[in-house]
This record gives sequence, structure tokens and C-alpha cells, in this order.
Amino acid sequence: MAEHTHHDHDHDHDHEGHEHITLVDDQGNETLYEILLTVDGQEEFGKNYVLLYPAGVPEEEDVELQAYAYLENEEGTEGELQQIETEAEWDMIEEVFNTFMSEEEE
Repeated sequence: MAEHTHHDHDHDHDHEGHEHITLVDDQGNETLYEILLTVDGQEEFGKNYVLLYPAGVPEEEDVELQAYAYLENEEGTEGELQQIETEAEWDMIEEVFNTFMSEEEE
């Protein structure tokens, strides 16, 4: 089972410390997203993944999650998001997400 790691750099473990990512769509509109969870080092695919949701949306609202493969540069300082293209990757992400949600509810 994949380990879930949260990249909170302030290490105070409340939920204020989410990292943000800005996505730019085809029209050049920028939307701020928060990282819901990261899926690190899936050996099967050799990539990391991120699940994003729009920043500032109340928790009770349904939001459209975005999922991307995340490829870090060699220094590990930044990375690029890539579209997820295979059913197998989507299935894996859905499974991780469902596990994450069930753990959140306990």
C-alpha cells in the first residue's frame, strides 16, 4: 500500500499548511489550487502524482478534483505537471483517493 505523505513545510500539522499550485488553462486563466494529497513514487509508473482541488472552496461543496502526474527536475526543486493518460494510472489514483477519504472520515 502506498504511503501518503503530506508536504507541509511548516510542520505544525494543522490543516492550514497546504501547498498551493497555480494552474493556467488554455485561455491563460490562472486558478489557485491546493494540494489535497500526493502519491509518491509509484514504481509501476515511475512517477509521483498530485491531487488538487480549487483553493478557498468550502469543504461541504462538491468540487472537481484535478489529478496530474508530477515530474520533479533533477534537483528536486520544482516539477512539471503532466496529464494522466492511462486507465491504470486513473484506477490507482482513484483507489488512493478512496482510501484517503475513508481514513479522513474515521
